[in-house]
Amino acid sequence: MTILSAIQNVCKVVGLDVPTAAIASTAREHVELVALANEMADRIAQGHDWQSLKTLATITGDGSTESHALPVDYARMLKKAQVWSSSLETPLSPISDTDEWLGLDVQSFDFVINAWTIYGDQIHIKPALASGVTAKYFYISDRIVAPASGSNTSAFTTDTDTFRLSERLLTLGMIWQWRAHKGLPYQEDVETFEALKETLVSDDKGSRMVRLGKVRLPGDLTTAYPQSITP
Repeated sequence: MTILSAIQNVCKVVGLDVPTAAIASTAREHVELVALANEMADRIAQGHDWQSLKTLATITGDGSTESHALPVDYARMLKKAQVWSSSLETPLSPISDTDEWLGLDVQSFDFVINAWTIYGDQIHIKPALASGVTAKYFYISDRIVAPASGSNTSAFTTDTDTFRLSERLLTLGMIWQWRAHKGLPYQEDVETFEALKETLVSDDKGSRMVRLGKVRLPGDLTTAYPQSITP
């Protein structure tokens, strides 16, 4: 489904004339729907750590650089994320409070484990990674739109663009938001949207091992520990 077909489906539900083109249209309703599509797509993308948007960033140390630019498609870090270094068995220490980071910087503390923080569109690591040492972390990409050809983008720009996440969820979100903007009843549409979102979030991960009841052992099995074993 393309953004054009999504907008066409929304029009059928909210009672608008179905367009043959949307992005290039100058009709007020179509301009509003395109803007709404981009807004809702971004809102959906930011609402969960979708596996299809997870991207791995790699930093390679040179022994002196402490500040590294964030990836060009960086939207945010995962809600639960660590920075791991190839030289340590534990993750780097996150410093989320800027005053704490400033105090450590000004007072020139000696770090046992490299610490990191983000500000100014850069990730800062103290002390600097040694030459050849890598640090990696996952982040959410802002490239949520897949064009018919070429690289992914952050917004719909042609009618053939597709949403990298659920386009059905996008359509349902556009329907309730359109009705809300127009002062029409939309509560049922919100509930339908949220129900599908919860289902998609629940399914957006690998299978999980399920263990029910007690561990079953053969009836004739004798447990050695904590008894001594005679050689």
